[in-house]
Amino acid sequence: MSTPFDEDSVDLCEEFDLPIIKIASSDMNDWPLIEKIATTRRPVIVSSGGASEKDLDDLVSFFSKREIPLCINHCVSLYPTEDDQLHLDQIDYLKNRYPNNIIGFSSHEYHDCSSSMLMSYAKGVRTWERHIDIEWPEHTVQKYCMLPEQCDEWFKSYHKAVEMAGGINNQRRPIPKNETRYLDALVRGIYAKQDLKKGLVINHDNFEKYFYLAIPLHKGQLSCREVFNGEVLKTNIAADEQLTIDNVDGPFSENKSLRSKILDRGL
Repeated sequence: MSTPFDEDSVDLCEEFDLPIIKIASSDMNDWPLIEKIATTRRPVIVSSGGASEKDLDDLVSFFSKREIPLCINHCVSLYPTEDDQLHLDQIDYLKNRYPNNIIGFSSHEYHDCSSSMLMSYAKGVRTWERHIDIEWPEHTVQKYCMLPEQCDEWFKSYHKAVEMAGGINNQRRPIPKNETRYLDALVRGIYAKQDLKKGLVINHDNFEKYFYLAIPLHKGQLSCREVFNGEVLKTNIAADEQLTIDNVDGPFSENKSLRSKILDRGL
């Protein structure tokens, strides 16, 4: 991609067959240039530094009517930008106001680019722009530019952000077995408060009279997760003994899937 600053440069972008054209913040209202860029029918990224809400609305409407993909980069046109000037919450504003557009981030901070990468990705940014410079004699590297080795760290932060985000945002994540086993070890199991006789009907009203809940939960033991509504004791239970699926009738012992789960969980 490239950023043309005049109409001849747009022709050059076409000559080089660049797949994306960038509009600089300074050209948000340069409509002759914008109209020329639109004739290429190529996807466009625009930096929004200094733009008013009307500027943004007009540009989004212009490209939307022409069915040309437009990405809006949040941008603060201060070179360099201090951390307290980044206004990363504007990413949320742009996402909410322009839900049909990809939102990006064009930044010129110089203290810590890795943190803004992590935060911007988490907020939903999916395109990024940075200025890059190199060190050479009699040349001063600008504060808002990154050196090659800093670019490497910046990309590492991007990959770390992708890793930490996980990539699942439209459904519940798969729960790994080791996580379930860890939590099962913290679930309270059911124990008898006193000696109980076979034939006792257990329900919500008398549960606290005859039973108490405590950690640990053992394999096959019923827990605080099970709701009692008329189950009957099939065996005698001594005080402080575990209540297991083999002690009661009902779904806990009869449902194969539930029985298998209860037998496999706990210590």
